[in-house]
Amino acid sequence: MHDRSIGDPFVALRAALEGRPVPGRSNPGVWVDPSREERTGVPEVVLAEGKTDEQLRASVALLLEQRGRVLVSRLDARRYDLLQRAFPRVRSRAAATYRTAVLWQEGTAPPATGGRVGILTAGAADLPAAEEAQLVAEELGCAVRLVCDVGVAGLHRLVPALSELVQEWDADVLVVAAGMDGVLPSVVAGLVPVPVIGLPTPVGYGFAGAGVAALQSMLQSCAPGLVVVNIDNGIGAGAAAAKIANRCAIQRAASSSSQDARR
Repeated sequence: MHDRSIGDPFVALRAALEGRPVPGRSNPGVWVDPSREERTGVPEVVLAEGKTDEQLRASVALLLEQRGRVLVSRLDARRYDLLQRAFPRVRSRAAATYRTAVLWQEGTAPPATGGRVGILTAGAADLPAAEEAQLVAEELGCAVRLVCDVGVAGLHRLVPALSELVQEWDADVLVVAAGMDGVLPSVVAGLVPVPVIGLPTPVGYGFAGAGVAALQSMLQSCAPGLVVVNIDNGIGAGAAAAKIANRCAIQRAASSSSQDARR
């Protein structure tokens, strides 16, 4: 089992500056970063896009060896199958679209942190980016609830979704994925008291510009509290949401302990 404890965030940097071996170095072509989670709270995610099959296999193999668990983004069904065949003794699961997957050895499940991440999509076509965010947040120990297809074209659908995620479940943060005009995150940010992360997606016709219109709309939001990641960046949205949720969980636990001590 790999060590998930928080370590010295500057071990690798000091080693490099002092000319000592750098943890995680394999070769200049595939140089994984197994200590990233200890430094930042987010493990290295292998980007499959742009890598050869051999580079992908090598990256995954090194992180499985050194961390026991690895997230892979921008996959497809063929390359997910390739990884399953390359690592037959390793367990795996993938999003419905196969765009994102996690592979792991037994005994390496991330501990539950108590963080709660809610995810909304404006349309069903936004699901791939939302699932990417979901898988990342779950890998960082958060509980995640995903509600799809509640965009502004049928605004009545949003009311029960927000009631469930914010009022009933008490989500720490919301990720809102939207393409087209990208308005949904602004609407949500104007209604809820929790942080909202806008996730623009490359969905829409003509002038939508493969997500550019949605990104620009979110950046121009007049609803305070909305922050925005890059187009289709479910990894970034999920990581940011999990960091926020996990800090909230730490504060809840500390407050609960303090109250118990006073009783």
